[in-house]
Amino acid sequence: MWLLPLAPSGPGRNSPRHLPSCSPALLLLLGSCLGVSGVAEGSRRPNVVLLLTDDQDEVLGGMTPLKKTKALIGEMGMTFSSAYVPSALCCPSRASILTGKYPHNHHVVNNTLEGNCSSKSWQKIQEPNTFPAILRSMCGYQTFFAGKYLNEYGAPDAGGLEHVPLGWSYWYALEKNSKYYNYTLSINGKARKHGENYSVDYLTDVLANISLGFLDYKSNSEPFFMMISTPAPHSPWTAAPQYQKTFQNVFAPRNKNFNIHGVNKHWLIRQAKTPMTNSSIQFLDNAFRKRWQTLLSVDDLVEKLVKRLEFNGELNNTYIFYTSDNGYHTGQFSLPIDKRQLYEFDIKVPLLVRGPGIKPNQTSKMLVANIDLGPTILDIAGYNLNKTQMDGMSLLPILKGASNLTWRSDVLVEYQGEGRNVTDPTCPLLSPGVSQCFPDCVCEDAYNNTYACVRTLSAQWDLQYCEFDDQEVFVEVYNLTADPDQITNIAKSIDPELLGKMNYRLMMLQSCSGPTCRTPGVFDPGYRFDPRLMFSNHGSVRTRRFSKHPL
Repeated sequence: MWLLPLAPSGPGRNSPRHLPSCSPALLLLLGSCLGVSGVAEGSRRPNVVLLLTDDQDEVLGGMTPLKKTKALIGEMGMTFSSAYVPSALCCPSRASILTGKYPHNHHVVNNTLEGNCSSKSWQKIQEPNTFPAILRSMCGYQTFFAGKYLNEYGAPDAGGLEHVPLGWSYWYALEKNSKYYNYTLSINGKARKHGENYSVDYLTDVLANISLGFLDYKSNSEPFFMMISTPAPHSPWTAAPQYQKTFQNVFAPRNKNFNIHGVNKHWLIRQAKTPMTNSSIQFLDNAFRKRWQTLLSVDDLVEKLVKRLEFNGELNNTYIFYTSDNGYHTGQFSLPIDKRQLYEFDIKVPLLVRGPGIKPNQTSKMLVANIDLGPTILDIAGYNLNKTQMDGMSLLPILKGASNLTWRSDVLVEYQGEGRNVTDPTCPLLSPGVSQCFPDCVCEDAYNNTYACVRTLSAQWDLQYCEFDDQEVFVEVYNLTADPDQITNIAKSIDPELLGKMNYRLMMLQSCSGPTCRTPGVFDPGYRFDPRLMFSNHGSVRTRRFSKHPL
């Protein structure tokens, strides 16, 4: 296995860029990052590791194969049972992690360059303000990235592999989307191609070895942040050779919403064929099995990383976060495989955290989102969060077991579909603009698959309210206490007053920024709204048409 020299000495011509040790002048500059709560005076600030998987669900058993990860992170710290993404697609969700912002504020709306995924606009406006950029420039952290960044990273129109985003001391980024073999990495702006030899090319293992190399050769005079972004369990689901025969008797869960028609749901869900074809079921079962197989190598990566941190004497001063960029479905509402939808199986993700001051075997039911990761990590570093424009909240008080904590009761989920406004020649009977279509013309997305939801979790309600921006102006509402599988849309039967409040709250969240994204939700005691906005003159719930945000 090759490793670039991660020399902690001065940067040579071929060595990665490196931050110098903190001089008194630099310490003065970094003063806003030195007051982290819970760190003994004179000790080094905590290190942070963020492990990010690709398309790993939580609802359908996505954590089941990861026995080591659950033992080494979850059982040694806190597991969040209500963790969500603000957009159920790779690029918008990853942009939210990096910026701490909802998609309507970072303007990455899907996986295309046109959707602002790794575009020149993203690089100019958002990348300088990501939390790793702040960690490096303001807090003196060594910052290390390895794996998948954004789906269009490395595209010629996005600056190619020479582009290294601001904020990273060490950069090992995958060109474009997830692969396991035959890929290219940007090594601090230099392209390196990989083939299909398992011993030197299997990407999950390559990321593990690069990460261990960083831990062994980094500077010991500054704290570090590592972001390791694996391809698993994203397609093409290529497992390591030793795991390709595992889970042979495993099938996709046959839960209540498996292979049923989506009654009273958005047209994209209604177009799915029910029952699914035998070939589709066989395909999704095979995909489900292979997804689990690929995760076994992630489990090995986590074990190696934790052991190396322990061997180097750094584990007790390191926070480790484990999460995914979105969920995934396999047959729910007769949609064979994908994400992008508003339902729990696509928007809910695993989140496990261990670190200094976190008691073992904790479970938190608090409603959290991946926009909270950036604020949390900056809070750990001691940075003043009031200096950021982030929409999220720091999870550090929850992790530290704070009592009488005031917390949110809702989060926003929003998405603008992919696809072009033309008819798919293989599916001429379908509406224009569909995409991600299977051979039997079941399509997972469309250019006008544009929606926004308020996901509410409080002592009184476990509720989701969603609006679509299309000719139907469709509304979906689910009471997840009574209907966790989201089978019954109660939009026409729920109390109109509550429906009006949720509609108004959605309008507020869709236009929020920074502190206004953290204002009281419908079920918070401090919530206020103008009842005149509840109804139109005809007595029906007022529905807001979405604004198209310029990129």
